[in-house]
Amino acid sequence: MTKQELQPADIFNYFGDICLIPHASKHEEKLIEFLKSFAAKQGLPVKCDAVGNVLISKPASKGMESRPTVILQSHLDMVCEKNSSSQHNFDTDPIDWYIDEGWIKARGTTLGADCGIGIAAQLALLADKSLVHGPIECLFTVDEETGLTGANALEPNFMTGSILLNLDSEDEGELFIGCAGGMDIVGTFDYTAEPFPEGYALFEYSVSGLIGGHSGDDIHRGRGNAVKIAVRFLWQAQQECSIRISKFIGGNLRNAIAREASALIAVEQSEAAALKQLFKKHEAEIKFELSATDAGIQQRLSEEPRTNEVGLIDWATQARLLYCLQACPHGVIGMSPAMPGLVETSTNLASVKFVENNRILVGTSQRSSIESAKHNIARTVESVFHLAEAETKCGDGYPGWAPNIHSPILALTKNVYQRLFNTEPLVKAIHAGLECGLFLEKYPQLDMISFGPTIKNAHSPDEKLDIQSVEKFWRLLLEVLREV
Repeated sequence: MTKQELQPADIFNYFGDICLIPHASKHEEKLIEFLKSFAAKQGLPVKCDAVGNVLISKPASKGMESRPTVILQSHLDMVCEKNSSSQHNFDTDPIDWYIDEGWIKARGTTLGADCGIGIAAQLALLADKSLVHGPIECLFTVDEETGLTGANALEPNFMTGSILLNLDSEDEGELFIGCAGGMDIVGTFDYTAEPFPEGYALFEYSVSGLIGGHSGDDIHRGRGNAVKIAVRFLWQAQQECSIRISKFIGGNLRNAIAREASALIAVEQSEAAALKQLFKKHEAEIKFELSATDAGIQQRLSEEPRTNEVGLIDWATQARLLYCLQACPHGVIGMSPAMPGLVETSTNLASVKFVENNRILVGTSQRSSIESAKHNIARTVESVFHLAEAETKCGDGYPGWAPNIHSPILALTKNVYQRLFNTEPLVKAIHAGLECGLFLEKYPQLDMISFGPTIKNAHSPDEKLDIQSVEKFWRLLLEVLREV
């Protein structure tokens, strides 16, 4: 199959256009201009608010003017993750996507199907004048992935619809009516730089090849976290070989499970052999433990040439950092007793970054479908940071979306799906964060549901979009709009 043969053609053509336009979180300007230009060419009303949210309206088909206005919503930004071997520049380069055995993938980077395929469906709907539907408003929000800035800043009278279809879900055949709320906590360590001592050897430790994934959708899958794996080795090496750390970098974004990490470490020449032996033991243990989830994991310890530029963080800060990261929880904290199979509460140890002015930033994120449980796990992480004497900053967070099993749009969509595909869809809540909770705060009258095509491994370079599921998603969307 070639790109030209993909169906529905309009959706995939618009998706291709979106892949040409850089649209990282907080840098959606070019995509916003594309939307404005698109609306002008289609002769459709468009408006943009102060933060960059875009609303394009389309009038009802003839005879459908009295139907309720339906809002279709997706977010403009994409998670920008890439393999360490990739030279891709998300600020300037298009996404290099290709077809592989029924899936669309990207070479070495995230694909941006989350939420690019939702945007593409909205554009295809807006452009096709043959479709039958009532009044439509297409809402495109900014900065969903790193702060939900767009949804949080949405003004009360920006849109008028009473029904909202969120197109940001990633499992075809499943209808979502609830999501977790979340918040972020960042710990900051200040360190004193010290010169590289005489009689020490320099080594680089690295871990890569992990699958990673979405810190909400994939947190229950038991996949390896590169930061936790690296800390496990560094902590043990600190106990047995008295290593000194020069640099430690791992993970990237708060909503992605860390896939890669590396550290520059110094050790006395007399202990170099012991360090190598410790690494072999650690490598074997991790490979065995993750054999079912991350068979492609790669760990490496190599001796590096010493240079005058290499310095060390002071011993006290190193100890506080490693004890903190070793103790910091990661993964599922609790499952929902109300909805079997649903993660209720989790936390993600997302990243460690050395930044300017001799500072180390540790990024984490917490999620829960219960507000009090979200704050409780956040307090746990905050306590670990405080015990390590790190400066701690807690984000404002965002609310969850409480399920409404009596939703009229849910009942309609279930009936349409069953009629179209002769099977009943699953009705679920999702542990990932959606913007619906924030919409409901500002528009309490909204009746909402979320659905979409199948996307696997979102927020990682292994992200892929199931081609066949896009057509089913499109058919469902059109029929729901026809029947509202």
